Amino acid sequence: MRWFFFASAVIGVLILTSFTQPEFQVLGWGISTVSCLGWVMIAIQDRDIPRALMESMYAIIGVWGFINWLN
Repeated sequence: MRWFFFASAVIGVLILTSFTQPEFQVLGWGISTVSCLGWVMIAIQDRDIPRALMESMYAIIGVWGFINWLN
């Protein structure tokens, strides 16, 4: 699962930095948010609270970006 979430993070960043159309930006934010939530789950399993909190903040920002681009 770690490699899946790593690959999805890379894909999300590539989409966010390569496309300017809103529909692609929404997709990039969505993929990035899912990736962050996956890393939160992994960090909780590893009992790595600081990393879980950091990824939680990134996920919250990702949700904000997703909603921002929908508006």
